[in-house]
Amino acid sequence: VEYTGVDGVVVGRGCQGRPWLFGDLQNAFTGSEERFRPGLGTVADALYRHGELLVDTYGDELKAMRDIRKHVSWYFKGYPVGGEIRRSMVTVETLDQLRELLDTLDRSIPYPGAVAEGPRGRAGGPKKPHLPEGWLDSQELNTEQQAMIHAAELDISGG
Repeated sequence: VEYTGVDGVVVGRGCQGRPWLFGDLQNAFTGSEERFRPGLGTVADALYRHGELLVDTYGDELKAMRDIRKHVSWYFKGYPVGGEIRRSMVTVETLDQLRELLDTLDRSIPYPGAVAEGPRGRAGGPKKPHLPEGWLDSQELNTEQQAMIHAAELDISGG
């Protein structure tokens, strides 16, 4: 199977809460059957590191913790974490609070298998992607497509 740059479109929300997915994709693209299937301890560490990076990015711990809240369910999808601890994690205000909650988890719980897979971040059935006409005709962007991307970046980045 030959993959092109266009194939990256399918990654979407699948990587949210699964930062190791990129390593899995690299392995798949190079023909390796090896996949990363983390236990709960590794997932907890990844969520905490994500929180640390958000603090570094925002320079504001409370803002970072408000952002990390939306990622909790994605990281723990399929793991037997329990509703009470999940509810507590989506109200954290500091990295210390997050660490305390993560430290209550049973780090020895293995990867839960198929229940951790599947769509993320969107309820309901699959949604058909909509791309501009001719978008996948070539791996090279034409002038009109370059202008479209530039306009979209200005719209979300503030210029």
